[in-house]
Amino acid sequence: MFACIYIPNFPVAAVLRAEPELRTQAVAVLEGKPPLEKVLAVNERAASIGITSGMTKAQAELCTEVVLRQRSSLQESAAHAALLDCVQSFSPCVEDSACDTALVDLSGTESLFGPLPEIARVLHHTVRMLGLDAHIATASNPDAAMLAARGFSGVTVIPAGQEAERLGSLPVEVLFADRLRDTEKEGEPKKEASRLLETLDRWGIRNLRTLAALPEVALSERFGQPGLHLQQLARGEASRTLVPLDAPLVFEETAELEHPIILLEPLAFLLNRLLEHLCARLASRALATQELRLTLDLDNRPGIDQEFENFGIPSESDAPNKPMRGQPPKPALSLSKGAVRRSEAPLPSSRQTKFHRTLRLPLPMLDANLFLKLLQLDLNAHPPGAPIVKIHLAAEPARQRSAQAGLFLPPTPEPEKLELTLARISNMVGENRVGAMELLDTHHPEGFRMKRFVSESRPVSTPQKISDQAEEKSAVTALRRFRPPLRATVTLENGEPTRVVCAKKKEVQGSVLWKAGPWRSSGDWWEREAWARDEWDIALQHPALQDQDKDSIALYRLVHDLLSGSWFMEGTYD
Repeated sequence: MFACIYIPNFPVAAVLRAEPELRTQAVAVLEGKPPLEKVLAVNERAASIGITSGMTKAQAELCTEVVLRQRSSLQESAAHAALLDCVQSFSPCVEDSACDTALVDLSGTESLFGPLPEIARVLHHTVRMLGLDAHIATASNPDAAMLAARGFSGVTVIPAGQEAERLGSLPVEVLFADRLRDTEKEGEPKKEASRLLETLDRWGIRNLRTLAALPEVALSERFGQPGLHLQQLARGEASRTLVPLDAPLVFEETAELEHPIILLEPLAFLLNRLLEHLCARLASRALATQELRLTLDLDNRPGIDQEFENFGIPSESDAPNKPMRGQPPKPALSLSKGAVRRSEAPLPSSRQTKFHRTLRLPLPMLDANLFLKLLQLDLNAHPPGAPIVKIHLAAEPARQRSAQAGLFLPPTPEPEKLELTLARISNMVGENRVGAMELLDTHHPEGFRMKRFVSESRPVSTPQKISDQAEEKSAVTALRRFRPPLRATVTLENGEPTRVVCAKKKEVQGSVLWKAGPWRSSGDWWEREAWARDEWDIALQHPALQDQDKDSIALYRLVHDLLSGSWFMEGTYD
């Protein structure tokens, strides 16, 4: 058995998928270059008030109830890809018959989805969930299913052997729908279809039942083999094999805007809609995504107010971000209003027309709300800087993660919540200040960098038993660093420290009771950030606690910067 999924008025369906709020209104899609735009397709509400295909834009604008939209090839491509994603979730044998039609072989799917009527209803519901209203028909051959889907609305199930009876009431124009679809192009197939329709009309052939009843020999003498093929289609007896679709997995959604977006609040609304479409398409293929790519086309034409340079999305806290240590203060951003006037910095000479942002996730995820929040935080930290005229969002497909927690392992945070928390922290303190430390191949005491934190589940290794004597001999001492290091005044005797005083921390001062060192290290002498230092381990006792017990003695690390000559107290030992 075969099923056909047909989307009537496909240009209008693509617009309604991108703008669901227009479903209750009269909509007409225009095609052509101004001022020669004409109506290409209309929905039922528009047709009921007198809007027809072929009308000029000026004629359609006379009706104030109709909403006019320009035809978008990007929206139609996204709707077509969503249709194929939906059909391929039922069977791998799918034929891409046309932009609005898909054929699928349902052989062997009864054990998975139930009887044929149930499969058709589930298929209709799945297509509707993707934002498309479809006509679905099932039959014993693909051509009969296609004719039924294009001729009957809703869900149609044709039992085997009843094709001619069920298709007989359809008009003969349904046989030439592919050739007569494009009203702009004139070619031989369209001329041939018009000639055949005109001949059949002169004969009084109005539906498929009368065409199927014509004598085969007489029809062959007048129309040849094409006439016999048309009669086989009318009888539902045509048989052929499907041409399977082998298309790459591409998940992209686009929104073209009639008017530029100045605020990022409406941008978040549009991003939410695109993310829902992407997640629905990924879910239909049992996939997730680990990378989102956002591309915004910016309107940087001359004459646009150049004072509006940055745009923001209001976050949970509208207070201006405090500058980090060592960074110059940034001008305050009024994120609650969206548009930001910045007069402190001049406008760059070269104005970009595209704005790219990439969101890489630690694990494959499928949560539109999470993606939207992450994009909001990212755009809040990196505003596009100009009005937005087009939005393009792409997702890199990945297999959904499969993990099983151990019974005796401590619970780990959910990856979605952890990623959102890290994004919020990164938005407050900076991207290079959040993550996991990665040691560098250097002897520098600060030789590490921050890398992206990824929660990994590692197998628990059984610890080896250590004897009591080894435990007694092994001692671990931790150094607690002072950040920043404490500047110290050091008294030397014979080049060795004998007394240390820290002005900022009074308890870190006193005579040196014990010392070890120095340990000299240096590096990067070929660069500007060269360093050289001596390290001492010292024991101090606070002068006010000299008469008390020995617990008042503390161990510290004292550092002498050989390049600047300064002394610092770097930390204390536990």
